[in-house]
Amino acid sequence: MHLDRCRKLFSNFEELQKLKILICGIGGVGGYALDCLYRSGITNITAVDYDIFELHNQNRQIGSEYIGEKKTEVFKKLYPKIEIIDTKITPKWVDEFDFSKFDYIIDAIDDIPAKIALITKTYPKVISSMGAAKRVDPTKIEISSIWKTYNDPFAKVIRNKLKQKKFNKNLKVVFSSEEPIKCEMGSFVGVTGSFGMTLCSEVIKNSQKK
Repeated sequence: MHLDRCRKLFSNFEELQKLKILICGIGGVGGYALDCLYRSGITNITAVDYDIFELHNQNRQIGSEYIGEKKTEVFKKLYPKIEIIDTKITPKWVDEFDFSKFDYIIDAIDDIPAKIALITKTYPKVISSMGAAKRVDPTKIEISSIWKTYNDPFAKVIRNKLKQKKFNKNLKVVFSSEEPIKCEMGSFVGVTGSFGMTLCSEVIKNSQKK
């Protein structure tokens, strides 16, 4: 892959290439985060997922033309330098997995118990995605502390669960301030993909501060 324009843009390009990233969930958000990182020269990526591509994924997920195939296996074909872990992310898996070798962890999962376990174990390395569905305006996407999110019912649930765990750290999240549209299971790649791109951007920006 030709990366000369990234090399010109990022003063720490050589250091960027050494980053080790774990992406939990490679659906509509995590898949775009992975693509963005990979095209920016960060290829030491481990992607964790257990799902297969289904027809309803095709409006928003990279690789979703491969109906019935494992997401991890498809992503390994599309991005050959990555490592894959084909497993369901559960609190038990989070408890047993060694996260120490990773510089950043991108949390793009929806399962609430697993998400809480991941956040509380891997903070401050983790950057979490909140609710990307039922929205159409990517200009409303923000990066903020979990405690400052608003207009996001999913983020509210996560805040409450974290409070129950006595977690009071300044967790960084990507969320949308747009009021969710009242619909059933609606999603738009302009927003879900932009969530993933924002997660990627935040990793790159943070690495430049070090």
